[in-house]
Amino acid sequence: MTDEDAHGVRLRPEIVAVPAYKQGRPAPADGFKLSSNENPYPPLPSVVEAVAATLTELNRYPNAGGADLRERLAERHGVDVAQVHLGSGSVALLAQLISAAAGQGDEVVYSWRSFEAYPGLVTVAGATSVQVPNRPDGGHDLPAMAAAITDRTRVVIVCTPNNPTGPVVTAAEFEAFMAKVPRDLLVLLDEAYYEFVTDDASVDGIPLLSHYPNLVVLRTFSKAYGLAALRIGYAVGPAAVLNAARSAAIPLSVTDASRVAALASIDAEDELMERVARIAMRRDKLRNALIEQGWNVPEANGNFVWLDTGAETAAANDAFFDAGLTVRAFPPEGIRISVGEQESVEKLLEVTADIVRNLPNGHPGKRLG
Repeated sequence: MTDEDAHGVRLRPEIVAVPAYKQGRPAPADGFKLSSNENPYPPLPSVVEAVAATLTELNRYPNAGGADLRERLAERHGVDVAQVHLGSGSVALLAQLISAAAGQGDEVVYSWRSFEAYPGLVTVAGATSVQVPNRPDGGHDLPAMAAAITDRTRVVIVCTPNNPTGPVVTAAEFEAFMAKVPRDLLVLLDEAYYEFVTDDASVDGIPLLSHYPNLVVLRTFSKAYGLAALRIGYAVGPAAVLNAARSAAIPLSVTDASRVAALASIDAEDELMERVARIAMRRDKLRNALIEQGWNVPEANGNFVWLDTGAETAAANDAFFDAGLTVRAFPPEGIRISVGEQESVEKLLEVTADIVRNLPNGHPGKRLG
């Protein structure tokens, strides 16, 4: 009998069975953290200054409604301010929207493998996950996802580019998918890595909102804007749906520091997008180098690449750590590697060259020929 059993506290067994979300492994001393898809560049001085100005009022509750930021985002995206909702990261918005739409006996459909928080969020809401396997190239199998929709389905999540594998959903694929989706079924388009996308065929969700009244698009300031520590994201979609998400939200969860940092980041967007462009170029060079080594690497449109290490995932993860690199391992499937500092690339490629040489012939992570 465990301590929990001895105390007799009644907990939901499905929650107890779900592994808690784990952050990426910290970097060893003098190493590089490539496990959490963080932006490797430090915050801009103007953003730091804006955040510092909020510290004198830590005794006050935040302006969590964030009307100024919502108005700024509404103007940018050509929507009404009621169609913009803020949250403490896009994952918080996912939790709110899933809880608002799905409960006991309902189903949530998403591709798998995808963002590792999805299963837990669905379970906490009381709903059931329906996981549709990725295509062999790591992308979403949207026809199969559409076929998985039943009368019990209340939410479908589409992640583009897909975390952790990297491929995008194209505009044509998404349009064909939405034509098959019931108009009363909530579709969440998770675009957390939107700014890193360089594939012109990729779907762009926000301009589609006027066509699909059941669509909500999720974005974040954590990745491209480098505000991961402050936890702020936003949703754009129908006001009635976002009002339901607000009802499901934890009150006052968006801080003044995160709100003003987002506003300052929008003001400094040109400089930040130059950084994003450099990261995307580094990503493409890294992927090409991995392919030259013999890896079979999916198309990469986030700030990360995916290695299909399969049964060798745990051993490969240890090899990276021993070399001073932390990566995100998903045993027994593969490893996601964030695009970090330029100085990390050479060391990374030394390790990957050794790993791919030792993969058995016919391994899915190894290119033929």
